[in-house]
Amino acid sequence: MAEAASTVNVSAADKVPGKAWVVTFAGTAVNLCLGILYAWSVWAKALINVKTAGQPMTGINEGWTFLNNAEAATPFSLCVIIFALFMIPGGRIQDKFGPKVGATLGGLCLAVGCILAGLMKSYTGLIVGFGVLGGIGMGIGYAAPTPAALKWFGPHKRGLIAGLVVGGYGGAALYIAPLAQKLIDSYGISGSFIGLGIFFAVVVVIAGQLLAWPPTGYVPPQLVSTAASAAATAKKQTAHDWSAGEMTKTWQFYALVILFIGSTQSGLMIIANAAGILASAAKNVPFFAANAWIIVSFGGAINALGRVGTGMYSDKIGRANAYTVNCIISALCLFAMPSIIASKNILFLFLAIGIAYWQYGGGLSLLPAFTADFFGAKNLGFNYGLVFLGWGFGFFMARLAGTIKDMTGSLDYAFYLSAAVLIVAVIVCRVTQRPKWST
Repeated sequence: MAEAASTVNVSAADKVPGKAWVVTFAGTAVNLCLGILYAWSVWAKALINVKTAGQPMTGINEGWTFLNNAEAATPFSLCVIIFALFMIPGGRIQDKFGPKVGATLGGLCLAVGCILAGLMKSYTGLIVGFGVLGGIGMGIGYAAPTPAALKWFGPHKRGLIAGLVVGGYGGAALYIAPLAQKLIDSYGISGSFIGLGIFFAVVVVIAGQLLAWPPTGYVPPQLVSTAASAAATAKKQTAHDWSAGEMTKTWQFYALVILFIGSTQSGLMIIANAAGILASAAKNVPFFAANAWIIVSFGGAINALGRVGTGMYSDKIGRANAYTVNCIISALCLFAMPSIIASKNILFLFLAIGIAYWQYGGGLSLLPAFTADFFGAKNLGFNYGLVFLGWGFGFFMARLAGTIKDMTGSLDYAFYLSAAVLIVAVIVCRVTQRPKWST
């Protein structure tokens, strides 16, 4: 009888209102628009022609001029940097005015940026529209859905919920890339930007209005069935909602930034070079050599799955254990990457790159959950915005990898260096414990 009662209590305690799931999937929908960043290579391919760089295009793209590789990389790089920086004010907007304001404002800013880039038909338009306005919109918009959704759930579901929400951003390339290519082929570069901008505006306005905080006094359901599990749950969460000022005075905050740098740097390096890596390894396989975009789409799917999957098992085995498993396996793959490329084994290449994408996506579900576990859910928007700076700093490896390739002719040393950074991040993770609040 007692055992049956315990089972009923667990079920009742773990039940959240339907609104919680509405907020979660509305956040996923918002991120499915903001994730245009991962599909940038589609426009880069249409814009780049090194031999005719600076010369005007003709036909459906009349008004545009061809770009070289460095020029085409600049809007993307600028967008990444501004995205990371504007997560901080984006988090403040979410904490002060609510997720509807942040998601709607950010999404509309991105939409306007896309439309402006399409109308201007110039490199300046790409810089201002996609790079600046797009980065601002992503930072403000991305800061809203995850903290809002996490407020509805207890610590035992934070990994899963964070993974579901941010999975939208990671998976956006799955539909945006082919849709953008279809629009470019049918309506030109301008038509693709304008069409997607209008689409994004409609989606974020609708989905953004579905985001909401829990009502005052709401207590997230806890998975508690025994005194032992109650004690374990309490041990995983902070009893105090830390302010940003309090958080930044702890060494654990800087440890989380390092963890974000570690997981991000290897992922962005692979994302930036995946198509080129496949093209190099598949020289003797005409199909893959001609369709290197396949590995980019494959990576986008694994990126999204890694966010949800890692979030799920981090709820079971713990954030630190999940981070450790992901990073160690990814580091081993990076150490093996030069041999895999030299062997031209396409199956192993897809496996190794898939693991790198999984690890990268997993970090983006682990770090918001880490932040909530360590510093509470109340100020999560702003607090996570500060931790998210680590994502922006992690971009250094993609740039460094390009320099290494220019100097040595290959990415071998970049793979080794990135793997070493992952191992350092794991060491930091293993020594990092939740801060104790003392009055």
